[in-house]
Amino acid sequence: MDDKYKNKRRPENAELRRKIDLLLCEGDFFIKQNLKELDISDYRYDISEAVSELSLDEEIVRQLIEDYVIQILKSKISFYKYIHELKKDELESKPLDYTNIKDLAHKNLGVVRNLRIKDAQKLLEVIMHDEDLDYLRLCVKALEISALKLHPLCAYETLKLIEVKNSL
Repeated sequence: MDDKYKNKRRPENAELRRKIDLLLCEGDFFIKQNLKELDISDYRYDISEAVSELSLDEEIVRQLIEDYVIQILKSKISFYKYIHELKKDELESKPLDYTNIKDLAHKNLGVVRNLRIKDAQKLLEVIMHDEDLDYLRLCVKALEISALKLHPLCAYETLKLIEVKNSL
């Protein structure tokens, strides 16, 4: 590989790693400050609950968690897009239709219920029912943090792929 290319790519990867590290380090504080009422800031996922209740091999549950992390990190883009569109409609005094957000939250809610990811379940239930756009934005950020905590390496690789795709 050309050295010039490697040097050019390395800062982008380092920047992405810094962003993820920052979210992981400050995520609980963010959630505690902004979503205290949900009581999820200290939540830690326990894979054994899903393994036991679903009667699945731990490796299969780990693969499902990776799939979920990928799905949430892709979904967050849509969540933010829908919130932005609703914010715009609100500013223009148009009627607000939360259907897209509720449908996307519902789609992801089934997965978190199956995998017994309790913090994400609370967040998605709020996203399905709340209509405060600023609060919804905070919940989506917390959902991203929750996914990052589940599998940081998978999150990093997914965000890197999303970044590459967006640059094309």
